[in-house]
Amino acid sequence: MRVYTNQKEPELVKVVCNCCQKILLAENGFLKEECIHVEHDFGFFGTKDGMSHKFDLCEECYRKITGQFQIPVEEWERKELL
Repeated sequence: MRVYTNQKEPELVKVVCNCCQKILLAENGFLKEECIHVEHDFGFFGTKDGMSHKFDLCEECYRKITGQFQIPVEEWERKELL
């Protein structure tokens, strides 16, 4: 969950892991810790038709969840980081 200031131009204040509630530090509008942010719009043929969801996971919760996958997450190293 992302928390912003209530100004005309909102600034990121912190991110809270939706799984464990760990507070991830943000400074000057930038996240200072690693997390995964997911936004998904559900389409048809499911129980959540037309719904949108978003959430954030800290690195530890992401590791725990993906560690339970029957098929591992695909990984590769990026050559450039922007």
